[in-house]
Amino acid sequence: MAAVPFLQALDMAANQAASVETAFRRESAARIRQLERDRSFAFRRLTLMRAIADAVSRAESEELAVAGGIAILRSKLGWVNDSEARSAILTQFAPVAKAAFAGRMLEPDASTPLPSSERSSPDAPPPDVLGALTAFEAWYEGTHHAAFWTLFEQPMPETPLVDF
Repeated sequence: MAAVPFLQALDMAANQAASVETAFRRESAARIRQLERDRSFAFRRLTLMRAIADAVSRAESEELAVAGGIAILRSKLGWVNDSEARSAILTQFAPVAKAAFAGRMLEPDASTPLPSSERSSPDAPPPDVLGALTAFEAWYEGTHHAAFWTLFEQPMPETPLVDF
């Protein structure tokens, strides 16, 4: 039986529609994965920086604030031991804690007034905590070719269930 021209046209249209749908599904899946990643990174940033801000708000000096911020980061990442790479990451993260501490001094809590020697001058620009965090993220990505926030994806080891 000879091919009927209108059936060939319908076949081509159906195949093209299937191709368009497949491409759209592929693009949508990729976009959804990107949005999921962006959301998870945003909440990781918020969770970490909320803990850092809390630790920094109680620190009596910049040195203690940085030590507290680094301790929080180590704890959140589950880092018990040191390595050269981990030490570099913690060193690069220190300016984030410093900026958070400096920001705390701009609006001191009325219950814990800061000595005048620790207050920022009124003309000084506010510390850029988000800028420090962004610079740290850029350093990490440039150095390790991955987003910093992927470190928080380390799988938890399975613990065997023991039934007594």
